[in-house]
Amino acid sequence: MTNSNSSAPADRVPVIVGAGEITDRPADLKSGLEPLALLEQALQRAEQDSGAKLLGEIQSLDVVNFLSWRYRDPEIRLSERLGIKPKHAYYGPVGGESPVRYLHEAAQRIARGECSVAAVCGAEAQSTATKAERAGVELPWTPFAHDVPEPKRGAAFQKPIAVKLGVFRPVTVYPFYEAATSAHWDQTPREAMAESGRLWSSYSDVASQNPNAWLKRRFTSDEITNPTSDNRLIAWPYTKLMVANPMVNMGAALLMTSLAKAQAAGISEDRLIYVWGGASAEEQRDYLIRDQFFQSHPQNAVLGAVMDRVDDDGKAFDAIELYSCFPCVPKMARRTLGLGPDVQPTVTGGLTFFGAPLNTYMTHAACAMVRKLRDGANLGLLYGQGGFVTKHHALVLSRNAPNAPLAQDTSVQAEADRHRGTVPEFVTDADGKGSVESFTVIYGRDNVAEHGVVMLRTSANARALARVPAGDRQTLAHLLNMDRTPVGSKGDIVKADDGVLEWRAV
Repeated sequence: MTNSNSSAPADRVPVIVGAGEITDRPADLKSGLEPLALLEQALQRAEQDSGAKLLGEIQSLDVVNFLSWRYRDPEIRLSERLGIKPKHAYYGPVGGESPVRYLHEAAQRIARGECSVAAVCGAEAQSTATKAERAGVELPWTPFAHDVPEPKRGAAFQKPIAVKLGVFRPVTVYPFYEAATSAHWDQTPREAMAESGRLWSSYSDVASQNPNAWLKRRFTSDEITNPTSDNRLIAWPYTKLMVANPMVNMGAALLMTSLAKAQAAGISEDRLIYVWGGASAEEQRDYLIRDQFFQSHPQNAVLGAVMDRVDDDGKAFDAIELYSCFPCVPKMARRTLGLGPDVQPTVTGGLTFFGAPLNTYMTHAACAMVRKLRDGANLGLLYGQGGFVTKHHALVLSRNAPNAPLAQDTSVQAEADRHRGTVPEFVTDADGKGSVESFTVIYGRDNVAEHGVVMLRTSANARALARVPAGDRQTLAHLLNMDRTPVGSKGDIVKADDGVLEWRAV
């Protein structure tokens, strides 16, 4: 049988047929489910959602990277639990974009005829794991695999001075994009903060209506952006309610098959979600060797490629999920898509309010998108991102069949690289004047600044990182002026006794 709307035969047309989620709030720590159990339940729910018996026929299984618990060969352990032996069983690296990539790659396998049933799943139990560790409670889970090396993250890819100054974690690196983008868009810091507050409030509004969300409450813009004892500053401009919340227990799974198999299984047409295609690209992992911080060339290339599918009109998408680890990411993305500030950027609720099960938020977003499309939306966009604005992947889904076979070559790396400008030399020794390229201020738990970090351009146009000591109140006040961005301002570079560069406003 051939799908009348596509030039591909029906056994080469991938469709998502099942979406399953679980949110675990155990009555006590020992009854909390471990990630493998969450995965198994999410897959069972996805099968139930599909209305067909598919778990036993899985030939392609992708498991999103865990960080809350460590297993040896979790993809094999999960397969054993399910009683399957998939030809493709993959446990991937760290990356918030990975669920979107796995869905895309699974669809491509079906389009190549390599498999007829595929599953993508992810889960975390960080809330239970953290509480148990703090309480000294031993969990009755699969023994923690201490001999399995921890995946490389953050500091492993950054320069020693970035680690020394504390700007090697997402919450302290994304502020560089936050400050640089707002300055580039001619916003005052106050205007940029207001946009972030409104944007995040819109995410919380969707989370408040999502039965799977961790925080089912709508927050106002002021509640999100104003620092309090419960909403402390972490790294300027971010408060606790502006960053991802990983302290959740969640699992999600999607089942995909071919149109022919879905039809043979009796799955009704209105349950099928078609994969139209997508794109991927990456940035350098060491963020200090990028050309600038007011846009992301890979993000632009990826979103530009999916817009090509809809006649370059971002408004053609009835539903979108813009990755929301920090406000600058969806801020940049919605501008690239040509969408206004009133756009609804999520079908899920965002990593702060829905919850951030580390690398697997976009698995939940895909489940939410499936429901949205089944409920009447026509065209959906999933945009995921990983690292420090590093890895980007977007995927277009629809309740209508595509008019062309699924493409196999979807990297737009060359397009991203083509726009990359000259990268300044990075130096750790400089003097004279330095102008602010971007900055952040790192805070302790008492909402008191510990120190500032300024990314500078030297008089020789090299790039450097410099500290602003907590005692330099004049320079900190200059950085934190809400009515005038410090980006572009000049000051003096000096070397402190410990050899670290410092910057003083003049």
